[in-house]
Amino acid sequence: MKRIMIIGSGGAGKSTLARQLGERLQLDVYHLDALMWKPGWVMATREERISIQQQLVKKDEWIIDGNFGNTLDLRLHAADTVILIDLPRIVCIYRVLKRVARYRGTTRPDMGASCEEKLDFSFLKWVWNFPNIQRLQLLQQIEQHPTKLNLIHLKSSRAVRTFYNSL
Repeated sequence: MKRIMIIGSGGAGKSTLARQLGERLQLDVYHLDALMWKPGWVMATREERISIQQQLVKKDEWIIDGNFGNTLDLRLHAADTVILIDLPRIVCIYRVLKRVARYRGTTRPDMGASCEEKLDFSFLKWVWNFPNIQRLQLLQQIEQHPTKLNLIHLKSSRAVRTFYNSL
């Protein structure tokens, strides 16, 4: 595992696991939210998002956390391992609300500069619908990938801890 992408719902723990794996495996960690969001919650252009990720995946070793489904193929083609954190939606919603309370009015460490944490109904809706929409799309993209990737599908907090402790 030298080129790891971590995907999953908001609140699933992608950034936390990425940081932990980065320390354990001595790999550089890149949080797509920090790279794709400009100050004031302005999304980088599609061309910028592609360019940033093309530069990242050229590196020999990395951990990249984040979904950004419209550029997923860039990372899939370069990754050797995909970790899907697939926790129950209620757990993810709870964690998002907890994160909002913790970082309200400030920018969390894995987010773009000057993107203060806020409660956003459309994001909560996205998290709620993740299992039925985005997860299925992500799994389909992974399954259709021409190269067999090492998919680690973690379906509970315990599975995440067990995986991490097994390294």
